[in-house]
Amino acid sequence: MKLSTLACVTLLSMLCAGAGAAGGLVELTVYDRSERRVLPVHWHEGRAWVIGKPGNEYQLNLRSRQGEDLLAVLSVDGVNAITGETASVHQSGYVLAPGGGLEVKGWRKDLSRTAAFYFTTLADSYAARTGRPDHVGAIGVALFRRRAPEPEPLSRIAPSATSASSDAAPARQERAAAAPLGTGHGRSEASSARTVRFERATREPAETIVIYYDSYRNLLARGIIPPRVPPYRHAPNPFPGFVPDPPA
Repeated sequence: MKLSTLACVTLLSMLCAGAGAAGGLVELTVYDRSERRVLPVHWHEGRAWVIGKPGNEYQLNLRSRQGEDLLAVLSVDGVNAITGETASVHQSGYVLAPGGGLEVKGWRKDLSRTAAFYFTTLADSYAARTGRPDHVGAIGVALFRRRAPEPEPLSRIAPSATSASSDAAPARQERAAAAPLGTGHGRSEASSARTVRFERATREPAETIVIYYDSYRNLLARGIIPPRVPPYRHAPNPFPGFVPDPPA
């Protein structure tokens, strides 16, 4: 089982909104950093979709709904957001403390910096630039519970002994379709993290959350979102007055 994980040391601000969230064990939202808003989720045939705006930076917000530590293995466009490997659920991830939150703003470069996520063309996406364009447009989180420690034999437990503390740090911390949207490898910014130990309770995830994304134009062309209806400039009045003569 993979033991090496990361615990982010930045606290998650209260940005999550139910209408933009997906997931059961953890609430996952996509936050547009350029427009400072949670992107609403559009459900279509059982899949969650968000509209990405090319050029806008974004981050992934995770908030645990559980009273236990969770490991979140994060994939963007089929690439592990920590290691840069082609994503697998058995790779490194981030540790979420009980009820804790986490902001993931980019591709992790080391324990102090990340390269910002931003919506971009397929050709400019990090996945395509590294020869892996097949899964662009999908954000995935595989969640694992921590394996419970095995009880020590009674003969080894002193009457006054107390349970040992966990060795893992909590996380602190218009109608024609165009080319699909991808995620770029953006500007470098500070993001503190440290390695911790996390032994998984099971080999396979307890839950996998997926949010798909694409441009407004593409989602409209595929029938995933309805057309935008321009609002009335003013409410029409059914009784505006007397009947005037029509123009001559």
